[in-house]
Amino acid sequence: MRGLLVVNPKATTTSQRTREVLAGALRSAMELKIGFTRRRGHGHDLAASAAADGVDVVVALGGDGTVNEVVNGLMTTPTGKRPRLAVVPGGSTNVFVRALGIPNSPVEATGVILDALNAGSSREIGLGKADDRYFTFCAGLGIDAAVVRRVERARYRGRRSTPSLYLRSALNEYFFDAIRRDPGLTLSAVGEQDQTNLANVIVQNTAPWTYLGDRPVHASPQASFDSGLDVMALTALHPPSTLRTVGKMLALRDEDYGKRVMLRHDLTEFTVTCATPEPFQLDGDYLGEREMVKFTAVPAALQVIC
Repeated sequence: MRGLLVVNPKATTTSQRTREVLAGALRSAMELKIGFTRRRGHGHDLAASAAADGVDVVVALGGDGTVNEVVNGLMTTPTGKRPRLAVVPGGSTNVFVRALGIPNSPVEATGVILDALNAGSSREIGLGKADDRYFTFCAGLGIDAAVVRRVERARYRGRRSTPSLYLRSALNEYFFDAIRRDPGLTLSAVGEQDQTNLANVIVQNTAPWTYLGDRPVHASPQASFDSGLDVMALTALHPPSTLRTVGKMLALRDEDYGKRVMLRHDLTEFTVTCATPEPFQLDGDYLGEREMVKFTAVPAALQVIC
């Protein structure tokens, strides 16, 4: 069995020594090569090259951004020739790994991968697609993407990516910017009436939407790798109703978010348009501003070792 380990050397929760130990463990199960990402998008190129070369397994060691790049690289290869994917968590949040039920510890996750390889076990999952780029767990237009933008700017200034940084960024974005704006988002789904005047749109390919430390945050609790895409959108950002909605997302008491929330489950294809350019994020990476994004569910896209 031939494998490639794609390593983000800047991953926040692993050291060089840890990476060496994990690579040594993986070598016990396969003929392993290692590729280090050197720039944004390099994970895509490494995975695409490995897939074209007929590698059997590509292991991503990094955060959700690294996983997204690797997945998009794998998807350049036709289904029958596509390598299986394995993920060792190395980021600050690691939503994709935890959504699969894999431990958030790099060492424990590697143990799960080795056990699955020995047993020949893997899971088929669907992906989401936003225009021409695939995503594993979520995408967003509006305030959540603006929060990601704030966090990325803070990280460029040397701040560590922590739950408190995300929380402060969310509060600052909401109270100093979002509640004064009217983005005028419209969701157009096949066979449905357009949903207009939305304040934000969160698209999920699985649940949860994200994590705040160890606490899962659910926007669309029914979202699953085995179904289409789910959408949660706020129709307004008024403080009382928004705070109630956030409380329910954290507590997961029910899915009755109230009249200011729109939910859609298992959508195959839809488009979101914006009255003015809005912040856009994919799997926790800020990708600039967009006026329109077409979303598509891609069933049975990847085999994941877990």
